[in-house]
Amino acid sequence: MAPSKKGETKVFTIDCTRPATDEIFDVAHFIEFLKERIKVDGKTGNLGTTIDVSPSATDVAKVIVTSHGPFSKRYLKYLTKKYLKKKQIRDWLHVISNGPASYELKYFQLDAEEEPEEDDAE
Repeated sequence: MAPSKKGETKVFTIDCTRPATDEIFDVAHFIEFLKERIKVDGKTGNLGTTIDVSPSATDVAKVIVTSHGPFSKRYLKYLTKKYLKKKQIRDWLHVISNGPASYELKYFQLDAEEEPEEDDAE
């Protein structure tokens, strides 16, 4: 008989080190955002004992989401992108998967060799 998914514990990590060191990303506010927005049984703010959102013990710029039931990694990416859009920093940061249970916030790679546009005045 296959093991049930109800007893399954999943641990997800979101690494916010780069934007947090540049002080454009508030990790504590992001944790509160996740606690308010994660839906459990179709209701927001209903985390209970099923899901735990906390900063990492070793690195304050990392967020640990522990689920004691079914939970999707893709849902975390969706909520992270929603937070970036709310804070209007979605134009500079994107969410990249760097493992089977972790995401990382990275800056978009901008071309430093862009030529300045010139006016064609005649």
